[in-house]
Amino acid sequence: MKKHIKVAVLFMMGVICLASIIFVRVSVFAAEGDDFSRALYSYQQANEGAVDHITFNSIKVVDTDAAWAKKNNLEMPLLGNETNFVGARKNTGINAGSGNVWEGTEIIAEDGETYLLRLYVHNDSAGGMDAVAEDTKVRFYVPYDSASSQTVNGYLISSNATPTEYSDTVVFKSEDGIPFSLQYIYGSALLENGGFAKGDGVILPDSITNQGNPTNNVEDEWTLIGYDALDGKIPGCYKYINYVSIMVRVVYDYEFTVETKVRLANSENETWQDTIEAKVGDKVEFQIQYKNTSNYTQENVAIKDVLPSNLRYVDGSAKLYNVLYPNGATFTEGAIVTTGVRIGSYTAGSNAAIRFTAEVVNDNLVDVSNTLYNWGQVGVGAKTLQDDATVHVQNDKKFIIAAAILSLLIIVCLTAIIVLFKKMLQQRQCRNRL
Repeated sequence: MKKHIKVAVLFMMGVICLASIIFVRVSVFAAEGDDFSRALYSYQQANEGAVDHITFNSIKVVDTDAAWAKKNNLEMPLLGNETNFVGARKNTGINAGSGNVWEGTEIIAEDGETYLLRLYVHNDSAGGMDAVAEDTKVRFYVPYDSASSQTVNGYLISSNATPTEYSDTVVFKSEDGIPFSLQYIYGSALLENGGFAKGDGVILPDSITNQGNPTNNVEDEWTLIGYDALDGKIPGCYKYINYVSIMVRVVYDYEFTVETKVRLANSENETWQDTIEAKVGDKVEFQIQYKNTSNYTQENVAIKDVLPSNLRYVDGSAKLYNVLYPNGATFTEGAIVTTGVRIGSYTAGSNAAIRFTAEVVNDNLVDVSNTLYNWGQVGVGAKTLQDDATVHVQNDKKFIIAAAILSLLIIVCLTAIIVLFKKMLQQRQCRNRL
């Protein structure tokens, strides 16, 4: 009996020890920079083959790595802790030296400053082309609303990696607790690597962010990247590192607002919207609305619109609406879309709006789907705020031409058949007479 008890005690102690070992290992190797736990490896471990599977951003430099790298004539990695794979810095235009210091977790947001957000992508497997990550995609989440602290999320997924999903954040904080917003800069999404995106990089779609995603569908924000093509394939090793970046602008809240809306001209639906569907030849109306939210009069308020290509201003269509002009006062020139216009001074709580018409044209539309972003800007003193409205244009020109050609061919064929049938009928009638 005592022997059985002793065996049971020893067994329980073994289980406890094993559980302790597992717990310690998991706690030590849990990723710190994101929401998805995974094993972490030192630089030495990674180079000695400890990473025997496809995983991303899982190398964390430890104290002994520098001496080991020096002994083996290896350079230390630029990113010491890969779990902090989303970073931010001012857009200085300098990609080296002091101007290239990435803030990994928190950054003080300066009013009016433009910041680069970078997402680091490293398949840590040493297998190279024998350990290619598949379906590798990235996306960013940039908050819409104003707040004194803004958290930007960067996400990375791969179908055959362990784990399959990774995330990290950068927090922007304001000076003195003043609320601010982050505005994504359209056209700024960029992929850089040593493969096909070497040099100037490859432009990625604006839908990589929620702010550049007109569908508001998270699945549409995932953007394929790759080393040799945008095919989702990332081989293992430092040689195949990818960098994905976007730009955002910091806009502190001041005591006025701007709102840009759009609607189809001459439509039964007169509701102003953020986004509409239109086709070439349609006329659309834009409204840029300003409101003084301060407790004092604001002088020399200015409004300007930045029309994108494929939207053409209709001369003489701009009108100013305010308490003095409830039915609208017409501007005789198109300054609203060039230099902008001064609309006067406004007391506390008052507002004004400018409305104008633009025509959808085909200057450089791509085939099928086009998204046109129109920016309305309001300036008070040295401060300018902006807001956008979007027009989605379906360009089916090639389809229409092809359909027209097909219709013409059908008509020609039918005509030929009719003519042939008439000739056969005439020949039959002649034979019957004979």
